[in-house]
Amino acid sequence: MSHNNQRTIKRSVSLEGIGVHSGATSRITFLPAGPDHGIRFRRTDLKGEPEVPADLDHVVGTDLGTTLGAGDVRVQTVEHVMAALAARGIDNSVLELSGPEPPILDGSFRGYLEVLAEAGTEEQRVARPVLQITEPVTVRLDSGEFYVAAPGKELRISATIEFQHPAIGRQFGTFLFSEEAFEQEIGPARTFGFEADVQSLHARGLALGASLENTVVLGVDAVVNGPLRFTDEFLRHKVGDLVGDLYLLGGGKDLHVVAERPSHKGNVVLAKALRKTAKAGAGAPIVDAQKIMEYLPHRFPMLLVDRIVEVETGKRIVGLKNVTINEPFFQGHFPGHPIMPGVLIIEAMGQVGGLLLMDAVEKPEDYVVYFMALDNVKWRRPVVPGDQLVFELEMLQFKRHVCRMRGRGLVDGQVVAEADLMARIVKR
Repeated sequence: MSHNNQRTIKRSVSLEGIGVHSGATSRITFLPAGPDHGIRFRRTDLKGEPEVPADLDHVVGTDLGTTLGAGDVRVQTVEHVMAALAARGIDNSVLELSGPEPPILDGSFRGYLEVLAEAGTEEQRVARPVLQITEPVTVRLDSGEFYVAAPGKELRISATIEFQHPAIGRQFGTFLFSEEAFEQEIGPARTFGFEADVQSLHARGLALGASLENTVVLGVDAVVNGPLRFTDEFLRHKVGDLVGDLYLLGGGKDLHVVAERPSHKGNVVLAKALRKTAKAGAGAPIVDAQKIMEYLPHRFPMLLVDRIVEVETGKRIVGLKNVTINEPFFQGHFPGHPIMPGVLIIEAMGQVGGLLLMDAVEKPEDYVVYFMALDNVKWRRPVVPGDQLVFELEMLQFKRHVCRMRGRGLVDGQVVAEADLMARIVKR
């Protein structure tokens, strides 16, 4: 959000309903709180009314929802409440809760947005923290989630989801985070689940409160309880969940987050990586443009790497290329419909790989990398002005100055090109 000072609510407001996983009925009451208090849940149904801070250090579970805990006390499925607080820009509040889980309401964020609008906001005379990074942060999970968070002037989220179901398939969208945009574009989007999973979820003590009134239910090949509120309602809900999970960091965020198959677990891992990077003062590139020119013999217009953001010596490297409309190749390649030449995408990938090899020798300035072979080259989609190419290369084998690597290029978390490369390091 764009305001500079912290906010709380003007007056207390309440909601009642059933928890989607616990099946327990609870009442949640939002109360004002002082500056720097943060968001805290207070379990009024438990002895001593213990509190659980809504922050990353108190995340104890991410199975189909984000669960917070302190000692033996738990609060399940906090992401919808947190997303609504983020959208309204509320930094400080006590959330009294008379059960283990906030009400799911109709499965969307809308009920919480409406009740917080009724409460109103009050500005506090203390500056609001804003999370900023200077270079991209990447996160990849073995389960397939992939994130890149880049510096921005506000919070923007570009997300892709993919489910093997005809009603979902692959969906992609970009959303600018503002109070109004969230209310209109994300707020009404409901949580969803698959009819086939009901018995197994119940056996795990999950989805006990889910129903056709609070969940978009997917049957074998269609939505059971349509119509949908958006054709991509599934994607929009996932984006809302991401906003809620990132609000465990508190404050504002100047980021562009690109998320491929986001999950609560992945969202929390990303939030922790962002916090670590921001605390470190972060994200200076590991290798900047000046250093790249010391390592590689290429110069404009053939130097196609802007910076290196991650290196595991002898194992893997991540580099970036920002594709702008001013690239010289756009003048003659599909004029009027600018597309980056596929051979130059692979060339850029090779240059990033060359830097991984240079990292493996003692005096890189004395060597040059020659590529010997390309195999299994595939281009998946066009790269256009405004795209940020993220190249990931993994070293497969390195013997006698000859190396085999596997590389791929991604834009917005989607693979645009991949190839196996073989290269040799030789003295200049």
